[in-house]
Amino acid sequence: MCTLSQNWNKIHARRPYAWFIKSVGVSAAKALVAAEAYSMITEMIHIDNEFDDLSNTDRKKQRQLVLQEKVDAYFEWVKAKYNQVTHNSVIGRALAYSINQEEYLRMFLTDGRIPMDNNYAEQAIRPFTITRKNFVLIESSNGAKASAMIFSMTETAKANGINTFDYLEMLLTEVPKHQNDKNLGFLDKLLPWSKDVQKKCPSRFKKS
Repeated sequence: MCTLSQNWNKIHARRPYAWFIKSVGVSAAKALVAAEAYSMITEMIHIDNEFDDLSNTDRKKQRQLVLQEKVDAYFEWVKAKYNQVTHNSVIGRALAYSINQEEYLRMFLTDGRIPMDNNYAEQAIRPFTITRKNFVLIESSNGAKASAMIFSMTETAKANGINTFDYLEMLLTEVPKHQNDKNLGFLDKLLPWSKDVQKKCPSRFKKS
């Protein structure tokens, strides 16, 4: 599975342009680099959204068939524009981001499972931001690690459409039974996407 940095992060690539357009006004930005970059990225996003209902294999094929050329054109354009602007300016830094992250920003073209943005990941870690005031109560690195593991298990359970409470209860019941096991193969059956867990911990919110 790819890391968060290894996907086309439309949020980070497009955000500086959006901020610049907002600061100078839409009308004033129409003929500027920011508006053109924003338009190119937005077009690719809209096209990719049309592939949402496809299988991972078909999504990859369509991306390579339809978006590959547009992605190539975007990076060619970015590199050309970068040589025409002040590198330390807002637009210069925005263009530099795409140039420096090109390898990772292209990654979505190689795998239909990789999204064009990390919205889901940002939504998943939102609880950390909401409850960050409570983190001052964590007095040790072990406590921080324990909290991180609980958050990870909870969000992974939610992402796999199972009942979070039932899943954590099952883990607290089953894992202690294997404390002396040298073979950790039993963990495979406890993963949230395993068939056994899906049957034992169904979510009432999951669509059939």
